[in-house]
Amino acid sequence: MDEINLPASLILFSVVALFSWPLGKYMSQVYSKQKSFSDFFEPVEDRIFKWLGIDPHAEMGLKQYLTAFLLLNLVWLVYAFFILLFQGDLMLNPAGNPSMDWTLALHSAISFITSTNLQHYSGESGATYFSQLAVFTFLQFVSASASLAVGVAVVRSLAKTDAGLGNFYFDFVRSATRILFPLSVLVSVFFLFRGMPMTFDPAQQVVSMQGDTTIVASGPVAAMISIKELGSNGGGYYGTNDAHPFENPDQISFVIHYIIVLLLPLAFVFFIGFYLKNHAFAKMIFAVMIAGFIMVCIPIIYQEIRGNPNIGAMGIDISGGNMEGKEVRYGSFYSALYAGENASVPAGTIASMHDSFMPLSGLFMLIAMQIDCFFGGLGTGWINLFLYLVVAVFLGSLMIGRTPEVLGRKLGIREIQLAVIASVAQILVPMVLAGLACYVYNFDPAATNDLGWLSNQGPHGLSTMFYEYVSSVAGNGSGFEGLGDNTPFWNLSTSLAMLTGRFVPIIAALSIGWMLSKRKAVESTAGTLKVESTTFGIFLFLTIIILNALSSFPVYALGPLSEYFSQQ
Repeated sequence: MDEINLPASLILFSVVALFSWPLGKYMSQVYSKQKSFSDFFEPVEDRIFKWLGIDPHAEMGLKQYLTAFLLLNLVWLVYAFFILLFQGDLMLNPAGNPSMDWTLALHSAISFITSTNLQHYSGESGATYFSQLAVFTFLQFVSASASLAVGVAVVRSLAKTDAGLGNFYFDFVRSATRILFPLSVLVSVFFLFRGMPMTFDPAQQVVSMQGDTTIVASGPVAAMISIKELGSNGGGYYGTNDAHPFENPDQISFVIHYIIVLLLPLAFVFFIGFYLKNHAFAKMIFAVMIAGFIMVCIPIIYQEIRGNPNIGAMGIDISGGNMEGKEVRYGSFYSALYAGENASVPAGTIASMHDSFMPLSGLFMLIAMQIDCFFGGLGTGWINLFLYLVVAVFLGSLMIGRTPEVLGRKLGIREIQLAVIASVAQILVPMVLAGLACYVYNFDPAATNDLGWLSNQGPHGLSTMFYEYVSSVAGNGSGFEGLGDNTPFWNLSTSLAMLTGRFVPIIAALSIGWMLSKRKAVESTAGTLKVESTTFGIFLFLTIIILNALSSFPVYALGPLSEYFSQQ
């Protein structure tokens, strides 16, 4: 690690934190109905509500809130599925890209409504201009707005004002109009000035400097790229994501990519402190998240900058680190930093090929996605942390012989059961599905030959398949890409994983929040387990690590750890 990269990365993170603090305060004003500079959006919002016949100020119970949230997702699913199924015959298709088969159309629709954006197609050849805008860009806006809305609802349920969950439509529309839309326009305009395409012209045939003829795909790129990262989405316009020069024209655009991936998840932590008027609680959350973020990023960076010793043993210079699969403009350090960031925040966007990373780098990316709360997704990172917090409060209260409570509200058996079920499901689902994939791979010759599932077998092959399911459940969407994934088996099994990973934690967290909001808040006493304390923060961090590390250790041992030791 040279003397420039580490200070530069610290400065980058400090810049994100600097912008996040006022943004978090602004978000508190937006969701608590205080006056803000964005009130000029109110007539537009009122017109939307009036047109849809919705009362945005009516308080919703748990059933109403979940019904509104789930029905809206169902509408988006049907809408996206049929457009993708017939995209080849619709408008704005100058390249003549074909329609998707039903399993890929269903998978892609589910992927984007769950804010996972796991792509079993290559954007420039698998989707039309119309699909890129009317389906994928649109769903990135609305799925991120929904994620933000449910995260806000859980925070609101902890407030001392007994506000309940609030109104889903109110939070959803304000998330879109006052948070995501203005920021996306600002970032998209900046990207345009850096050279990112925004056009409906067809792909162009060009002759390179060495005389080769090739086809260069363009399209409405800038409109998608800003929201894919601001909303913790990650679905790229191009198959190579941010390694493509049209998605990431230069070093300045790469800095902006890094900033906007972290911006809103970090701002959400500050929002919690402002909204609950409990900055000590927000500081505890921030400390846990930043500790986990560092724990993930440093090993990945270390593994990549030291290079692959097996390549070094062949007499090849590895002073530049492990450069296989890396974008040479950013080198091993920043490629690894960006990979760690996008594993912790499930934007899942890539600037290098994770399949070529060192085994232990893959291990820590798996850990980050499995935990999914070290900043995590927009709104959903907080939801996952909240579930871990409930489990930690229960365990800690047992140790000191006190009744478990969160911010003055007592936890009952049902809340603890819901938190445990949701947390275990996040771990169990990818393990079960990966086991099923291993069974099919070993006992169905078509999987090994005709379908060409894996480019690498053995421990790395297991890591590749497990990574696909962990990424799906975590809403990350990245992949090792050594997997032939556009098959009915992978399209349907990962769809199940994405639906489980999206809706189980949200339903559990909203249910817990609703039940807590109905209980009277009491003042804490000297014997209360204070969730704002440093001691509890350390306990929460260890609970998260132990719960995930012990549960998934058998797969880690058979996959990345086995591969690592085989290389020594």
